Amino acid sequence: MTRGNQREKDRERAQKKQAQATKQKKAAEGGKTFRTKMESDAAIMREKQEKAAAAKEAARLAALGQGNSK
Repeated sequence: MTRGNQREKDRERAQKKQAQATKQKKAAEGGKTFRTKMESDAAIMREKQEKAAAAKEAARLAALGQGNSK
């Protein structure tokens, strides 16, 4: 019977450990829900895309400017 008791105690320990890990993960995320995290990630990606597009346009204009000076 002690073996069965040991399993139960191990299960309880594992549940406590899992619950604490979940709490820490939620605290690290700042309490963000899935939807708010998706929205903030999308906003960050839009900013990156806009910067990349601006850099690409600047490079294109610079290439056109060099081609006209000849």
